[in-house]
Amino acid sequence: MVPRRRRRRPWYRTRAFRLARTAVLTVILVTVVVRCEGHGDPIAPTGPDGRHPVAAAEPTPPPRPLPRSRPTSVRIPSLGIDAPVMGLGLTATRELETPPVDDPKLIGWYRGGPTPGERGVAIAVGHRDTTTGSAVFAGLASVKRGKKIEARREDGRTAVYTVDRVKVYDKANFPDKEVYGPARRPELRVLTCGGLFDRETGYTSNVVVFAHLTATK
Repeated sequence: MVPRRRRRRPWYRTRAFRLARTAVLTVILVTVVVRCEGHGDPIAPTGPDGRHPVAAAEPTPPPRPLPRSRPTSVRIPSLGIDAPVMGLGLTATRELETPPVDDPKLIGWYRGGPTPGERGVAIAVGHRDTTTGSAVFAGLASVKRGKKIEARREDGRTAVYTVDRVKVYDKANFPDKEVYGPARRPELRVLTCGGLFDRETGYTSNVVVFAHLTATK
C-alpha cells in the first residue's frame, strides 16, 4: 500500500500563529486600558499619608436679601470713611436731593429705594467737597474693585457690599438706566461729583461706584 501523505496543518492552527495572536491581543488590551484610564475620571493623587486630599470648597452662595430697615451709617474701611446717614427724597424736578452743604461729612440715602441689603438698587450720595474744604466722598473715585462697603441698619444688622467697578460719567450724558435700572439681587450705587469744576456750573461729571451684596452680619 502506498503510505498516505500527512496533511499539513492550516497556518491558522499552528503553534506559532497562536503565540503571535496571543501577543497581539495582549498589546491591544493594554492599549485600551491605558486609553480608557486617560480619558476617564482622573485619579486624585494621594498625600504622604496615603489619603486623598480634600476637594476644593464649593463656592459660597449669595446671601439672602434682608427685609426693609432704615440705614444709620455707612463705612468704607479702605477709604477711612465711617459716616452717619440721612434720608433723601426727590426735588420738584424729580432729581435726587443732596445732603446739606453745612454738614459735609453726612451721607444721604434715597429713602424711596431699597434699604441696605434689600433686593434692588440702593442709592447713597455725598459731597466731594464744599466751600469749607473736602467732604465725606473726597476720595471715592480711588476706591478699588473688591473693597467692602458696610451699611449699618436700624435693626442692628449690617449689609456688606463688594465693589464691582467705578465709573465717571459726564453729567450731560449720564446713563440713568445703567446706574438706576432695576436689579434682581441687592446692589448699591454710591455717587459723588467728579470731573472738572466750574464756579458757575459746578462739577462736570459724577463718580459712580457699583457694588453688590456679598454678606450680612
